[in-house]
Amino acid sequence: MTADDMMCCASCGIAAIDDIKLKKCDGGCDLVKYCSDECQEKHREQHEGACKKRLAVLRDRDLFTQPDSCYDDCPICCLPLPIATSNSTKSSLMPCCSKRICDGCDIANIQREREAGLDPRCAFCREPVARSKEEGDKRVMKRIKKKCPVAMCNMGKKHYYQRDYGTALEYFTKAASLGHAESHYNLSCLYRKGEGVEKDAQKTVFHLEEAAIGGHPWARHNLGNVEADNGRFERAKRHFIIAANLGDHDSLKELKKLYADGHASKEDYAGALRAYQAAVDATKSSGRERAEEAVKNGEIIRCF
Repeated sequence: MTADDMMCCASCGIAAIDDIKLKKCDGGCDLVKYCSDECQEKHREQHEGACKKRLAVLRDRDLFTQPDSCYDDCPICCLPLPIATSNSTKSSLMPCCSKRICDGCDIANIQREREAGLDPRCAFCREPVARSKEEGDKRVMKRIKKKCPVAMCNMGKKHYYQRDYGTALEYFTKAASLGHAESHYNLSCLYRKGEGVEKDAQKTVFHLEEAAIGGHPWARHNLGNVEADNGRFERAKRHFIIAANLGDHDSLKELKKLYADGHASKEDYAGALRAYQAAVDATKSSGRERAEEAVKNGEIIRCF
């Protein structure tokens, strides 16, 4: 494609002048322009193959571009939040402001309030802490009315744990439409397991890709597994490297397996190992270490 190609209608060849405006292909390929819907429809069959190839290239460009960091930072200390595990998130979601705050900042605030004899308040927005689950839910619903995707996702997870998969699907879908990476990941799980929807492998992968583009490490890890299961080891390797670079230990282990099986080089694994350690170190702080000790010693009782 040349610059001249974008200055003329791909169907009739008329050039863009003051009274003739050209619009790009509605497929999103950025390869051609048209002077009218009629010209685009006439040219559709001829252009369809090139359009699909271009879209695949653009999709891979977005998919394999590594985000600057994981999908969330603590809004108080501004350090990356540790990647959640099955045992702990090492952070808390505030229903009043939908901010996820690391344990270091949250527990430091709790200890400060106790020592000063103050009533509990959110460490970020300073709203009084909800006294009951019902009050917390009301705050979440208030934020949902303001179209907050984090609150939508939070309410979706609540319904999911209650096995109300249909309502969970509605909340996740609304949040995902607003670009929320975690909600895309949750939708991928629903479509993979067939919870509230029919099982759909294609939609599972689509939502995993959207979540991965948004920086969600678990989604990236799962995509790596999908590619490895299908024998596309080069793509699997790229996914695992990006996830490991964000600090995902499971992806680092999968990359090590690819290295052992000859599908990744020593340099691939060594580079990912260094980046993984750097990402993990970036989540550490003295405050978070003190918080972990406080929870471990029973000084602070947390309800995750």
